[in-house]
Amino acid sequence: MSDTENQSGNPDFSSILDARLSRRSLLKGSLAAAAASYIGGGLLLSAAGDAKAAMRQLKLAFSAVPKSLADAVQLPPGYSYSLLLATGDPIAAGVADYANDGSDEAGSFARRAGDHHDGMHFFGLGSGDQRDPRATSRGLLCINHEAVTAAFLHPKGQTIADGRRISDQEVLKEMLAHGVSVVEVERSGRQWRVRRDSRFNRRITSFTDMELSGPAARSRLLVTRYSQTGTRTRGTLANCANGHTPWGTYLTCEENWAGYFRRLPDDDARRSPRELVAFRRYGVGGKGKELWATVQPDTADNRYGRWDAGVRGTSADGSDDYRNAANTYGWVVEIDPFNPESTPRKRTALGRFAHEGAWPGPVVAGEPLVWYMGCDSRGEYIYKYVSSARWDPADAGKGMAAGDKYLDDGKLYAARFNADGSGDWLELKLGMNGIMRDGSPYAFTDQADVLIHARLAADAAGATKMDRPEWGAVNPRNGEVYMTLTHNQNRGPEQVDAANPRSYTDARAGKQGKGNVNGHIIRWAEQDGRVAATRFRWDVFLFAARESADRERVNLSALTAENDFSSPDGLWFSQSGLLWIETDDSAYTDTSNCMLLAAIPGQVGDGGKRDVPNSDAGGERRVSTQVGAEATASTLRRFLVGPVDCEITGLAESPDGRALFVNIQHPGETTKGEDFNLANPSTYLSHWPAGGQARPRSATIVITRDDGGMIGADFA
Repeated sequence: MSDTENQSGNPDFSSILDARLSRRSLLKGSLAAAAASYIGGGLLLSAAGDAKAAMRQLKLAFSAVPKSLADAVQLPPGYSYSLLLATGDPIAAGVADYANDGSDEAGSFARRAGDHHDGMHFFGLGSGDQRDPRATSRGLLCINHEAVTAAFLHPKGQTIADGRRISDQEVLKEMLAHGVSVVEVERSGRQWRVRRDSRFNRRITSFTDMELSGPAARSRLLVTRYSQTGTRTRGTLANCANGHTPWGTYLTCEENWAGYFRRLPDDDARRSPRELVAFRRYGVGGKGKELWATVQPDTADNRYGRWDAGVRGTSADGSDDYRNAANTYGWVVEIDPFNPESTPRKRTALGRFAHEGAWPGPVVAGEPLVWYMGCDSRGEYIYKYVSSARWDPADAGKGMAAGDKYLDDGKLYAARFNADGSGDWLELKLGMNGIMRDGSPYAFTDQADVLIHARLAADAAGATKMDRPEWGAVNPRNGEVYMTLTHNQNRGPEQVDAANPRSYTDARAGKQGKGNVNGHIIRWAEQDGRVAATRFRWDVFLFAARESADRERVNLSALTAENDFSSPDGLWFSQSGLLWIETDDSAYTDTSNCMLLAAIPGQVGDGGKRDVPNSDAGGERRVSTQVGAEATASTLRRFLVGPVDCEITGLAESPDGRALFVNIQHPGETTKGEDFNLANPSTYLSHWPAGGQARPRSATIVITRDDGGMIGADFA
């Protein structure tokens, strides 16, 4: 999650949601989805289609899991899980098992799983080591590693003196623990394991050489000592959510990258007014999250100094320092998991911001391709990218060359949600929608500048500020798009509007949370089901809340003990059409650890209007909105509750739907409290997954159904 906030004057959602997608439009959307080729994680339907099967009635196939504060993974009866890959586990032959006491050699993390497992995707692997989207017993699993719980990586935690990192080996280990793991997994019976000797296994880290491709490549704003042409950069990090392509590559997305860079106040005098506006808008400033830039002495290739975004050289263009290094982060990165020798590419056409993910829409021959994206921070925007090229199924096996065709040339849009329930996609292009060379507070110089500073472009275009846009997902049955808005405690009663109609006080564990404490999920349908449409219709799918909350003011979706939750974050559709909702929460942890729920999604406009009262110093303010159909025990249930202090994040499944991969991120991550003592394991909040007195670790688990059936769902 990010902790910055959009200070632009753009409006929030306002006024009434009064739109229902017509039956004709819904049918068009369903047919478009039915004509789609395999998009991974969605239904596999032919053009002649199994449309009848696609419309079978989906039902939940498990009993609700109770809320829990136990340090364990809780599943419904009839389901089991096994541990697949935890922080530090070897992914290469000859690497010792992880000691989990901080003693593991720093460089070994180039061949170990990283920390903080996050977004992931399963790519089927068939005979001859070829990609096979239908392969159910063998595949390549790509797993993001968003960050680290540094205390548990080192024998005695981080060594810091006078605001500087003392041990270069500690910093090296942390830098290698970020990024992505690609591992081959296989099933024997019902048990899944990682093949440590696979030629496909590799780590992509903050050291990996990467190409900058697309319209912003070669921009003067991307010039660094590492690449004086602005065409390459070193590494990826803050890899949160993800995406994938119909040609079988993985998209990893850089979210909270800005905080890693060091830029102290004395640098302001060396920067132009435009640069200062951009730094403030992206949050590039401060000491650096992990103080990586402070290691002395530095190496000849600036292993550590490259995290210093201040002007340190004498050049006019930044070719002798890393003043522009922050501009080389914040992108969608394409990785070819089937070619271990390939160089990842940062696709600049998709814009630079705090990328939560890049979720593909329906893939239809002869039509453009689309990816939906969220910028994870308070008051940020929802984006989409539409390729200029139209999909040719012959490109399905062309790897990164297909990426060059579809991901380097297209249109980037930001969303405006109108008061009448309609919406507009605003193209982010120089000379359009208020994005001008003489604009204020930021004057754009060229289209590369627009993409590098997409947040500022969306400000200028008048996109709608949202409550922390996080994960998105596209319904494989009708092409409708869902996105989580995790929460916004800064929203007061005077700021409520149609799509953010709640500002309330929520008591928990001796503290009070105010604003939009628990978050909600929105959804929209493109006009006529066309991914390239510039208009859409929207409504609010689901409001998170405590079951006991006032149903007139807060619990607008009528949640009960079987399905109440807070802070929706991860979102993902299985091939069955089931919508999975994951939480990353601190507002409800007095009652339950974070969780995974399954929902029957419905469709835009399936609910009704509501008037929601909010109270402030001036009295009661009512706002009119439209809520999706109320949740019931048959449409929304809690499927999993995780261990203490964790986030549930990342989902993937085998193509037959009988194995669900889930990431348990940072159990027991709270290591800065007064009671925590690394030398005293009894003070750890969690010991999952090993139990006993072990240090906690992030991990990927595999869930299976005891009767061998599809996870979570059946059909009537």
